[in-house]
Amino acid sequence: MQWSVRLVLLACVLPGVVHAQEKQKLESEFQAAVAQYDAGHFPQAATQLENLERKIPDSFEVQELLGLVYSAQSQDAKARPHFEKAVRLKPNSAPARTNFATNLARLGKLGLAEPEFKKAVELEPGNYDANHNLGEFYVQAGKIAAATPFLEAAQRINPASYGNGYDLSLAYIQTARLKEARQQVQDLMRRKDTAELHNLLGQIEEKDGQFVAAANEFEIAAHADPSESNLFDWASELLLHRTLEPAIEVFRQASVRYPSSPRLAIGLGVALYSRGKYDEAVTSLIKAADLNPSDPRCYLFLSKAHDSSPTQAEEVIQRFRRFAELQPQNPRASYYYAMSMWKGKRARDGSLDLHQIELLLKTAAALDPKFAEAHLQLGNLYSEQNKYAEAVPEYEKALEHNPDLADAHYRLGQAYVHTGAKDRAQQQLEIYQRLRAQHLAELDEQRAEIRQFVYSAKDGANAKP
Repeated sequence: MQWSVRLVLLACVLPGVVHAQEKQKLESEFQAAVAQYDAGHFPQAATQLENLERKIPDSFEVQELLGLVYSAQSQDAKARPHFEKAVRLKPNSAPARTNFATNLARLGKLGLAEPEFKKAVELEPGNYDANHNLGEFYVQAGKIAAATPFLEAAQRINPASYGNGYDLSLAYIQTARLKEARQQVQDLMRRKDTAELHNLLGQIEEKDGQFVAAANEFEIAAHADPSESNLFDWASELLLHRTLEPAIEVFRQASVRYPSSPRLAIGLGVALYSRGKYDEAVTSLIKAADLNPSDPRCYLFLSKAHDSSPTQAEEVIQRFRRFAELQPQNPRASYYYAMSMWKGKRARDGSLDLHQIELLLKTAAALDPKFAEAHLQLGNLYSEQNKYAEAVPEYEKALEHNPDLADAHYRLGQAYVHTGAKDRAQQQLEIYQRLRAQHLAELDEQRAEIRQFVYSAKDGANAKP
């Protein structure tokens, strides 16, 4: 947490009986400690201040600076009594309250820190630091609605504050005040046009459903600062709205620039899969799995791509085996391993171990009894072996946990046919046809939206200087 702190350096408050020469000597020692603090020589400053504290224990400046010196060395427990005493010596000092509050927050004493931050604002309502720090305190505590008024006040006091303005924009986004967020970012841009502001504006436009504007902002950010994060945001925005060829190109170039980024490799794999380039998708997702073997997102998409491209079966099976070994309590790890062996080998290997696949699927279902796909595939495994009586309860369990699983209705209907329950079979097949029709309608609508977005994005890109 970054806190704005301010120390007002005044002459040490010394008892009147102290001789003028001694007073001058103490003042000189204090200024030497200040110089050491300003130079970042904190241990030396601490030594000097500890000596001064023994001579003038009731000096506000010594107590405050000693607290700051300890705090700068992450010795927050040692800093606390000095900040606390400084507040007692000068209870109406907003900076002292802020420093004490910051110290308490760093010690995890949030309940004690909050009233100190609030008192600082009460003492100096027009103080930028006091308002900003209280706002940041609430942000860190997850109280975004409570933070916003103080961040707003700080921004009114200092409209040029980039950091406060950025955090205020984030607070607006998190509280769904997108109009205010957009205005705040645009105000900041007029003062300082940065890549991160364009990225933030892209996030605002995305949340507001303005997909063309969002893609344009992410693109501007990526050109201004081609960081891994900015390139990922641009490419993923294109992918999200199925502008697939541009997404592939951005992901591909980004992956060349950042070859060690797992999420870029996953993104490229997903974009290639969505475009129907399954072999390339599998290659990219295998790379992602090797970059971060424990990332479950990679295996979800690798499983999908592998269904359509069994040519790299052995390599894919090896990655799923490793994932299952790394995460033995993860039901999807067992599931993916089972499916990779089954889908990858059955077209090529007559010696496929169906018993091992069955055990892995049962393991997945046992680890997560509500794992509908595991039950579905167990049913399929039994059906493939003409064990329809065993398949039926697995399909029924799958539909119990996911009644919208169209394939499970179809497969259950087929199993009912083989077990002589023709009326029940007809019912399942009718449900399947209804779900399938709904699914296709949704896909048609999605494709129309994607086409519109692609055309608009091209027009927007051509309109830019």
